[in-house]
Amino acid sequence: MAAAPGAGIGVLPVAASLLGESPLWHPDEQVLYWCDIPGKRLNRFDPASASHRHWDFAAEPACVAPLLGGGLLLAMRDGIFSFDTRSGKRQRIAEPPYDTATERFNDGKADAQGRFWVGTIDEQRQPRAALYCLDRGRLSKVAGGITTSNGLAFSPDGRTLHWADTRAHAVYAFDLDPASGALSRRRSYAQFAPLADGQSLDDYPGRPDGAAMDSLGHYWLAMFEGQRLLRLDGDGRLLQTLPLPVRCPTMPCFGGADLCSLYITSSRENRPAPELLAQPWAGRVLILRVAVPGLPAHCAQL
Repeated sequence: MAAAPGAGIGVLPVAASLLGESPLWHPDEQVLYWCDIPGKRLNRFDPASASHRHWDFAAEPACVAPLLGGGLLLAMRDGIFSFDTRSGKRQRIAEPPYDTATERFNDGKADAQGRFWVGTIDEQRQPRAALYCLDRGRLSKVAGGITTSNGLAFSPDGRTLHWADTRAHAVYAFDLDPASGALSRRRSYAQFAPLADGQSLDDYPGRPDGAAMDSLGHYWLAMFEGQRLLRLDGDGRLLQTLPLPVRCPTMPCFGGADLCSLYITSSRENRPAPELLAQPWAGRVLILRVAVPGLPAHCAQL
């Protein structure tokens, strides 16, 4: 794996995605999955053998979770499916709760109780996107009024859910009842300044995209177009800024046997040619080692 000079950041030996998203370190398989949303592809990389596989679909895969008992759960534009990586077959679990011409699923993760939380994006940039919860096969809307759902992460005790609206430059927090899955007390966790008219991207901190939680309850947030990750404490205070060699990081996840390898997906979709020339790792999956381990991914239950 190549390394960024002086940064301790490497890159997986896999071709770039258009829009790499939703990396998942599978707790049983010990491999990394991630989606290329517009490329309509699910990727799998095994660090032990440095081998790469992929599956192509007719609809966009947005996010992936491990399924209890084997297989994967895939949220795609045309619904939520169980997916058998051996046969390549998918089985519909839930119909899309939106108009697929203007909306699709986006960021999603399972909680410790096996519920699958997944948000949507409104491609017409209207506040019609929402957060849904798939609980034992039943899909319910639990929050709404946003444009681009992102940033899902659970606190280590499972009692706080973080949720971002990328377009609003906002991250929210909810109280989460682990037993019932009920959300309450929606509040602001972090707010970022939007790009001002005439402002250079070199001076723009970015907008909140995907996120991951470490074992200390610190929230690691990818700042799209900001070329950085932020690490925030439980109250939303900035603890660390990690510069990256790509303009558009999309989501981090913790992996490796010790959960101290941080994988970061990124995008090259619709980026200007000079930027791509200067940033050859755009769209690739970055990797670096961190001192504090992350939390393991939970399995969804059907």
